[in-house]
Amino acid sequence: MGIEAYQQQGAVSNDPYMLVLKLYEGSIKYLSFVKHAMETGDVESKFTNINKTVAIFDELRNVLDFDSGGDVSYYLDGLYLYQIETLFTAGVDDNINAVEQVMKVVQGLIDAWKEETGL
Repeated sequence: MGIEAYQQQGAVSNDPYMLVLKLYEGSIKYLSFVKHAMETGDVESKFTNINKTVAIFDELRNVLDFDSGGDVSYYLDGLYLYQIETLFTAGVDDNINAVEQVMKVVQGLIDAWKEETGL
C-alpha cells in the first residue's frame, strides 16, 4: 500500500534513491495530517493517516537489502518498527508529542539520505 498510495500522488520515479526520498517525504506529509487530526479530534482521519504512514514504513522495510546492507539494514529495520509501534501508541493515546518525535526521526532520515545519495 505504501508505494501504491504514494504513486497515486504523482511520485512515480525510476530512480530507487528518489523513490526512497519520496516515501520519507510522504510519511512526513501523512504525519502532519495525523497531528492535525489529533488537534481537531478527527479520529477517522487520524487513523487513516497513521495507516498510510505505517504502510510507507512497511514498504521501506520490504526494500531493505540485508545481504549487502548489513548492519545498516538491520538498524533501519528496527528503527522503522519502533516508529510503527510509536505511531500505534500515539494514535490510541492522542499523543502529539510522539507524532512529532516520529516526524523528527523521519526528517533526520531525509537529511541523511540526501547527504548519502547527493539528492
